Amino acid sequence: MKHNVPVLRGVAAALMLASAFAAHAAAPLKANVIHWWTSGGESAAIKQFALAYDQAGGQWVDNAIAGADQARSTAINRIVGGEPPTAAQFNTSKQFHDLIDQGLLNNIDAVAAKEKWDAIFPDSILTAIKVKGHYYAVPVNIHMQDWFFYSKPAFTKAGIAGEPKSFDELFADLDKLKAAGVIPLALGGQAWQEKITFDAVFADMDRDLYMKVYRDRDANAVNSPAFRNVLTTFKRLHNYVDPGSPGRNWNDATALVITGKAGMQIMGDWAKGEFSAANQVAGKDFGCFPGFGPKPPYMIAGDVFVFPKTDNAEQVKAQQLLATVMTSPAAQEAFNQRKGSIPIRPDVDTSGFDICAKEGMAIMKDKSRQLPNPEMLIPPDVQGALQDVITNFWNKNQSVEDAQKAFATAIRS
Repeated sequence: MKHNVPVLRGVAAALMLASAFAAHAAAPLKANVIHWWTSGGESAAIKQFALAYDQAGGQWVDNAIAGADQARSTAINRIVGGEPPTAAQFNTSKQFHDLIDQGLLNNIDAVAAKEKWDAIFPDSILTAIKVKGHYYAVPVNIHMQDWFFYSKPAFTKAGIAGEPKSFDELFADLDKLKAAGVIPLALGGQAWQEKITFDAVFADMDRDLYMKVYRDRDANAVNSPAFRNVLTTFKRLHNYVDPGSPGRNWNDATALVITGKAGMQIMGDWAKGEFSAANQVAGKDFGCFPGFGPKPPYMIAGDVFVFPKTDNAEQVKAQQLLATVMTSPAAQEAFNQRKGSIPIRPDVDTSGFDICAKEGMAIMKDKSRQLPNPEMLIPPDVQGALQDVITNFWNKNQSVEDAQKAFATAIRS
């Protein structure tokens, strides 16, 4: 049979063109995502989002940058410089509000409406992500940043039978750990960790005073004897950290508790990701408690992803797909189990979560115990100024009165 060569060539060309269109149509929605989750537990967690996004038809391009400050700075520089990522991590705070004011973020109102975020997310989270009636960030978790973690073997070695129920009992236990040759308090000597430790003491000692200082920025509250007592109690903890504390990363401090070299750590529940990565089980190998008294406050923190301004239709689709995937029940379950946090939504299967997370989820049902972390109440520049005050007080031979005056000045800045 004699073939018509021009016709065959035309058919072949048409098939090639059709294949090209099909390949283009099937191309995944590429998403370049900046984040700072680089520790073992964090990496295991973020991989769950990447996997879920890829399975939903996207292509996750991981851009992990060690250090929260460095990651945020990189994201902001790229956004301002005209080479924005698809999404960038920030904390559940006011950190990204300047970008909103400058018109540098896309909103994700369509996803929020479709997924009924108003009905399922806690009010404190909605307040952080919804600005002037628009949603500018997708929340991915709820962290509580002042959990007390402790090593069960270290407590046994020191003869400590149970968890402390007050600051007096805490200091007594720290003395026992010290006498047993164990580092009593594992602290990473970095400014943000010192500030977290201070806020844990502050919230547990007087939550009403905490709100007067951070929410109301009340000078009288800062200058009160009660606030001076908070500073004194915080500085007293310095007697229980080891000489290797300065400059130590938080996960290295957690490792000291994991190995039983240290007795306790005050840290956010992201530390549980490190315990999990080391195959340790909450309630068996380590313990956790959220504070003192029958109903200690639950200081809400967390992480969000924002979506830089773009008119590229494919990137907008990628942003919306990311927002949908990250808040889906399955991805929330997989991510938060590994991250140590609790899900942003209440309809997630909780059977696989540890006892610390389950306690946190139970506490979240009681709104009276929910306490916003300072960064949800004050601008980033004020937070930075207060962090400087606390780290100076912690690391220098400064009087309580001088620290109190410096705090009062910084809170008014």
